[in-house]
Amino acid sequence: MRTETRAIGNVLVVRLSGELDLGTAPEFRAKLEEELDAKPDITRIFLVLRDVTFIDSSGLGAILGRYRRLRAHGGGLFAIAPSPQVRKVFDLSGLTSIIPVYETEDEAWARASGV
Repeated sequence: MRTETRAIGNVLVVRLSGELDLGTAPEFRAKLEEELDAKPDITRIFLVLRDVTFIDSSGLGAILGRYRRLRAHGGGLFAIAPSPQVRKVFDLSGLTSIIPVYETEDEAWARASGV
């Protein structure tokens, strides 16, 4: 798994590629926690999932944990452009009822400003 992050104002844009699973979820979780701890003004995460080829329950748990952290302080997490495989897992797990999913980053920027 590869994780690229970039802070833009109070938004942390996170681009993932590869597999987010039992083997890589701890690294993903640690990277995001490090970023959030270093930048306490971050209130939103845009999680770009276009290049994620596989996700399991460990990956979902890592995403949900960061969502909960931000929601506790009035923020949010937004999934962007999930690959078909990831979208299917999000739908089957019910995560799409909790975390908004946008097809493009532009759509997320336009619609997520209310959080």
